[in-house]
Amino acid sequence: MSEFVTIEVDASNRVATIRLERPPMNALSRQVWSELAAAADEVSARADIGAAVIWGGPKIFAAGADIKEFPDYDYQDVKEFGRLLQESLAKLSRIPKVVIAAVNGYALGGGCELSLTADFRLCADNAKFGQPEILLGLIPGAGGTQRLTRIVGVSRAKDIVMSGRMVDALEAVAIGLASAWYPADDVYPEAVALAARYASGPYALRLAKQAIDDGSQLTLDQALRLESTLFAECFATDDARVGITSFIEHGPGKATFAGR
Repeated sequence: MSEFVTIEVDASNRVATIRLERPPMNALSRQVWSELAAAADEVSARADIGAAVIWGGPKIFAAGADIKEFPDYDYQDVKEFGRLLQESLAKLSRIPKVVIAAVNGYALGGGCELSLTADFRLCADNAKFGQPEILLGLIPGAGGTQRLTRIVGVSRAKDIVMSGRMVDALEAVAIGLASAWYPADDVYPEAVALAARYASGPYALRLAKQAIDDGSQLTLDQALRLESTLFAECFATDDARVGITSFIEHGPGKATFAGR
């Protein structure tokens, strides 16, 4: 049973909340990373979950790795720890369903990297994103140099990583790091509402996510071939038949999908 990461599923809208709760700062220890990986596996596998929200609670998302563990690490320990970080976040990023990070307060270091695994980030007006590892003489080790770059671009990623500075909610939205900001009390309900809309969507959402995420790692020609294959796969789904029939008979936006 997980101690710091729980999964709560609302059966009425098929939305799961992956809740991180390790007070006071939601520091990301080795155990937390392992529990996040297990949560990703469960959310990926469960048929009663259509979309998910990652949330650290109303005060803080996650202030980063548990630095108190670092003094005991040697080179081999860090190599093993780095593998754990990468594998945990890779599992989260590969959940084949829409995932939304609801960010209250700090999302720093590993916390920022955790948020980057989501498809969308909604943040509170008090949110602060950042990769402050450089201030410890380190660099991000869980995707901060790679996922961040793919989201905000090379120049902005260099600025954030090399300065170690924090990015507030307004700037996060302006540079595409977050999709929108809300009053602190509203960000989680807004994230759940958005997840619920995706949870009722067609199976094609999974294929769209795969096309975009996997295609971004390929050459354009390879990515277009992937897109073509996944486009054809859509026609093997019940949802495509329902959607096409509904469009012909009732116009756009009227279909009810089963997610298969």
